[in-house]
Amino acid sequence: MPNYKKILTRREFLWMVSTSTVALSQGVMTRNLKPLPRGKPSGLPFDARFTDVGMQAGLTHPTIYGGTSHKNYIFETVGCGVAFLDYDNDGWLDVFVLCGTRMEDPVPGSTNRLYKNNRDGTFTDVTEKAGLIRTGWASGVTVADYNNDGFEDIFITYYGQNVLYKNNGDGTFTDVTKQAGLLYDGKTRWGSGCTFVDYDRDGHLDLFVSNYVDLHMDRLPKPGANPYCNYKGVAVNCGPRGLPMPRDYLYRNNGDGTFRDVSEESGIWKAEKAYSMTSVAADFSGDGWSDIYVASDSTPSLLFRNKRNGTFGEEGAELGVAFSADGVEQAGMGVAVGDYNLDGRLDIFKTHFSDDTSVLYRNDGDAGFTDVTIPAGFGVETRYICWGTGFADFDNNGFPDLAVVTGSVYPEVEAKFPEYPLKTPRFIFRNLGDGRFEELVGEAGTGIAAPHCSRGCAFGDFDNDGDVDMVIVNLNEPPSLLRNDVSGVQKWLKVLLVGTKSNRSAIGSRVLAKYGGKIQAQAVMAQSSFYSVNDRRLHFGLGVNTKADLEVHWTNGLVEHYANLECNQLVTITEGHGLSKSLLQSIKR
Repeated sequence: MPNYKKILTRREFLWMVSTSTVALSQGVMTRNLKPLPRGKPSGLPFDARFTDVGMQAGLTHPTIYGGTSHKNYIFETVGCGVAFLDYDNDGWLDVFVLCGTRMEDPVPGSTNRLYKNNRDGTFTDVTEKAGLIRTGWASGVTVADYNNDGFEDIFITYYGQNVLYKNNGDGTFTDVTKQAGLLYDGKTRWGSGCTFVDYDRDGHLDLFVSNYVDLHMDRLPKPGANPYCNYKGVAVNCGPRGLPMPRDYLYRNNGDGTFRDVSEESGIWKAEKAYSMTSVAADFSGDGWSDIYVASDSTPSLLFRNKRNGTFGEEGAELGVAFSADGVEQAGMGVAVGDYNLDGRLDIFKTHFSDDTSVLYRNDGDAGFTDVTIPAGFGVETRYICWGTGFADFDNNGFPDLAVVTGSVYPEVEAKFPEYPLKTPRFIFRNLGDGRFEELVGEAGTGIAAPHCSRGCAFGDFDNDGDVDMVIVNLNEPPSLLRNDVSGVQKWLKVLLVGTKSNRSAIGSRVLAKYGGKIQAQAVMAQSSFYSVNDRRLHFGLGVNTKADLEVHWTNGLVEHYANLECNQLVTITEGHGLSKSLLQSIKR
């Protein structure tokens, strides 16, 4: 990367511009943008259709999170994430749904839920049997094998005490938070985004934890108490603006089941404080070392650049991913990481508040990132508060599409302003293959068009039929499980990485797939979307191509090549030991 010391004043300049040109009349940052006109429809076919099969599949418990008609406190509004994971190593994705509670009249049974995949399109609730019953204000989840024993473990952030669950390998989990050295020092924190990351490439997964607001109930203003507690003239819960900002934390894995706080010595604490939300770890610079990007709400987003010596430098503004193109901080919430333009680099998409666009940052390599939101076609959508998001090739045509889920935080506003409803639809941005996207709602199926108050979502192939499905958290409703049914003859390839010298989950590894003259990068990550976790198996749509070449960049620096891999299969690649093929056997519908 180039030397950015000469432009360090850019952060100060952009912050000054943003705070002086946007009225701070509410608790959440928005630019009050109107949507740009939609162009003429492309007319291109979209061969993916999404149907919500959540209830019939057995995902029946609602995610309780605050009241339904009003929310007095900000922690009632943010919601939580969801994870696709294979906790029992049977080759089928299970679902772990987080949950909150209520300040008044708590709902019995409001706990996180683990659903085991029955391999026939249905799931069984195994929460109690697995030892995962827990009530509280859950936020984010990250999943990976932190102790390299072959089973995926779970870490959850809370308003209160975060929790680390060790997978015992027999279908049960044990709370090892205290033994792992992750108990707090007595001070309440509001954990938000979190991700496992092997930042020092020693083969042991470390843990990055962001915090949203330094929240103290006895000092929290009541709705309507000040300008930060009003939205369009309606008294609402306060924040985050006007509330104190917390620090983010990095814990180094000692390799013996315990962690050590290295937040200060690693340089994490040198960054400006922010209202941090979703945290993702990936090699954005292409130098073989994992960086950390944090979507920040109403403050500049953060990019911690790995210096390859155990420390990080925060370079979000310098590299172009802290602000919008016009130098304004946005209400960063969810993050998608993918290679939308097929140049072999990892791009960033970040979701924001209503009356603003979400933002697409194109990775330009050594030149940093460029905000291409408007030329890419995302300026047409500013209506909704956007949360979970992800790049995925939903129709397997070889170009990654993008999904976004939405939902309001202010149930009180809808009565006065019907144009700001609590429940809003999801949408798909279909990749047109020329750097532009086209918004789809009804064309993508009933599961996309249906309105819900959604938050986290995860992407993965739950029924092993060769396409990418979605699971979505809906506040005070059961989750949605959107089954994707793809028509046509498009091909695909799935890749599961297993580390040996690298961490066993291969978190931080990148795969470059080459097919039909194209090249696409994907990363193995432990958190993305909004507070959520995707299928660890990487899915590449290949279009009409029947073969692909793979270039695997392992977390510890090893690079391996595999040529002429046949389509429509899952390949498992073990670091240093080659690949094994296993055809996916889908369920019969």
